Amino acid sequence: MEPIQGEAGIVIPPRGFLAEAAQICRENRVLLMCDEIQSGLGRTGKLFAYMHENITPDVLIVGKALAGGFYPVSAVLASKQVLGVFHPGDHGSTFGGNPLGCAVARAALRVLIDERLVERSAAMGAYFLDRLRTLKSPDLKEVRGIGLWIGIELHSPARPYCERLKEEGVLCKETHDRVLRIAPPLVITRDEIDWAFERIQGVIEQH
Repeated sequence: MEPIQGEAGIVIPPRGFLAEAAQICRENRVLLMCDEIQSGLGRTGKLFAYMHENITPDVLIVGKALAGGFYPVSAVLASKQVLGVFHPGDHGSTFGGNPLGCAVARAALRVLIDERLVERSAAMGAYFLDRLRTLKSPDLKEVRGIGLWIGIELHSPARPYCERLKEEGVLCKETHDRVLRIAPPLVITRDEIDWAFERIQGVIEQH
């Protein structure tokens, strides 16, 4: 499962959902596997989204930000008890364990921690959300998000809004047809958020 659904439109489950799901899995000896390819590594203001509910998944899938956007790297994390079911030769990958990929991933993780980008995501995300929640438009259904992962849900298709925002210098992508997905870099500044908000406000409120 995704702790927060990305492609579905930044859908955040009700508080307590993950904890209850984890409990059900434990009671039934089912592995809880969290896909944090989009939500992980600081995007939601925690290192991983599952940490918002203080649970520990049995298997964690990470990628994308793992190499800071410079190199295609993904990984599966789990305990020896889980991954120990694989023995040498059971499972392989042509590019698995690529030395360059691993070096880039380690450097990206050091930057994430040393520059406190997770904490920055939480602070800047809260600021951005506060500004976006002041938007007023009859076509606006909801603004939701956590950290620097924000969805602006509309009553009409989001693609035309994305195209207009592109002309204003703001790149974002629609998802689930009617949601504008906002996912700026974790190094974004308050001034840059203000700049982006002015353009988002102009496009949404004048549409």
